[in-house]
Amino acid sequence: MDIERIQKLSGIIGHSDRIREVLDLIVQIGPVDITTLIAGPSGVGKEVVAKAVHLASRRSREELVIVNCGAIPEGIIESELFGHKKGSFTGAGDDRKGYFESANKGTIFLDEISETPLSTQVKLLRVLETGEFMRVGDSKTLKTDVRVIAASNKDLGNMVQKGTFRQDLYYRLKTVTINVPPLKDRVEDISHLVERFALEFTRSNEILYRGFMPESIRIMKKYNWPGNVRELKNFVQKILVLEKGERITADMVSKELGDALPIMDVNHHLPVLVTEPTEKAEIDLILRQLFLLRQDSETIRNQLMVLVQNGGISNIPIPMGDSLNIGTSIPDKSMEIKDDHAYFIRDEAIGDMAIKDLEREAITRTLKFFNNNRRKSAKSLNMSERTLYRKIEEFGLEPKIKKSNEF
Repeated sequence: MDIERIQKLSGIIGHSDRIREVLDLIVQIGPVDITTLIAGPSGVGKEVVAKAVHLASRRSREELVIVNCGAIPEGIIESELFGHKKGSFTGAGDDRKGYFESANKGTIFLDEISETPLSTQVKLLRVLETGEFMRVGDSKTLKTDVRVIAASNKDLGNMVQKGTFRQDLYYRLKTVTINVPPLKDRVEDISHLVERFALEFTRSNEILYRGFMPESIRIMKKYNWPGNVRELKNFVQKILVLEKGERITADMVSKELGDALPIMDVNHHLPVLVTEPTEKAEIDLILRQLFLLRQDSETIRNQLMVLVQNGGISNIPIPMGDSLNIGTSIPDKSMEIKDDHAYFIRDEAIGDMAIKDLEREAITRTLKFFNNNRRKSAKSLNMSERTLYRKIEEFGLEPKIKKSNEF
């Protein structure tokens, strides 16, 4: 099953590199019956990832049983997981199947497995290793054929060191680990998430939806989202209800997020307003001035060369090449000049070029800069990988560019 189909069926939203890594891993491990641990902070969508693993597996036609271990009281968790025999405890009026028995031939997802008692962990380890278990109050051993996916928002390795989680169970669970990134590490997915949540909510509640202004999305990307995707979904629903079908603006978002938005560091003594630390801003300004100075020096040298070649000036030593070195090493990455008179295209080139020529050169040089890594090149050029592939074919760049080993 390919990534696009997995996303459509499971509801995983996003195109960032971090979420792409998660999807790649799901496609790899899905068809293999292997125990999987999903790690990540609360609210990132671990249950959605578990659903995707199940859908990518050979058990996808069977049931996915979801168990929230943290929501089951300690006294009855074994009965819930493994079932019980009639009369085994007060209130056990009939024989009852547990989750593992119900999930036979399918998949069981143990969410917040860190909350299970140590005594229950022993029995979980046995099921994982042999598929065998006993109902509470019964002496008969039963077997189940089930794939186990577990999840936790706590560091299980840390819990092992503290003695609150069994080491043998931990190593059995983490055969393969999928680390789901927090929302702050994939802010480029926020616009896709907002659009999906807004459309689903307004359609199901028959609310007029006029969309989010681009500036409102930029404000949302500055927020840390400690509650991750769950918090973002709740925020989208709340603001749509409060604004009663109006198009969501930056002011509306700022008002709702309030003091949670980061305060920008603005130094009024600098020539321009900056939203970054003062020290870094001053260094950037100095580097820009040095670069402009070097540009002026090269311009003067070129003009003098023209005069000498035309016989206008004689016997004047003209510094050549690297001899015109002001003694300062300036990194290429620091050459961003924000000036109304600084252009990417020289004035003398205007009139002799086409947009396609510029596009071809930009793609060729970007691919060369990133060692032909198409994913990074597409991100740098602010285009999708599919568009980049089409452009490479359109401009006939394929024979010149070797495919890189991307994962």
